[in-house]
Amino acid sequence: MDTTANLYSAKLYSLKYKEVTTYLFSLLFIAGNVALPQLCHLLPGGGLMWLPIYFFTLIAAYKCGLSVGLLTAVASPLANSLLFGMPPAAALPVILTKSVLLAVGAACAARLSGKVSFWAIAAAIAACQLVGTLAEWAIVADFFRALQDLQVGYPGLLVQLFGGYALLKALAKL
Repeated sequence: MDTTANLYSAKLYSLKYKEVTTYLFSLLFIAGNVALPQLCHLLPGGGLMWLPIYFFTLIAAYKCGLSVGLLTAVASPLANSLLFGMPPAAALPVILTKSVLLAVGAACAARLSGKVSFWAIAAAIAACQLVGTLAEWAIVADFFRALQDLQVGYPGLLVQLFGGYALLKALAKL
């Protein structure tokens, strides 16, 4: 594994597609992105409120780099849709777009900060939401529907930020 940063004892990686480790980590994060939404969907509106499909994408991309992040970002929504029908196929273009944007943003934030940084994670989430909202508006042609993640999903965005930061700090020495 090539480390991209090792500041303050935080190990962030930039795994390549040719490495077996890339696929092993991806499977781990994909499993998290399959299990967490199932738990959240036990609550009425849980998926819309908690945005669980994105949580491990953020962790994967920040900790392991763009390759693992993109594999997780694409495979997680597809696996959930195929296995459980959630998200519905009609929602996949928007969810895949936002998921890929989050993976790119988190990987870039990690590379630029070189450490687990609350503000870098916040910037990645904010950039994803800004560009993702504009992309969703273009896809669904409904501005108010495009704002749904901000209106209904703000608890999930806060979990991404605070929970993501806490988990990345806990994983910092791995």
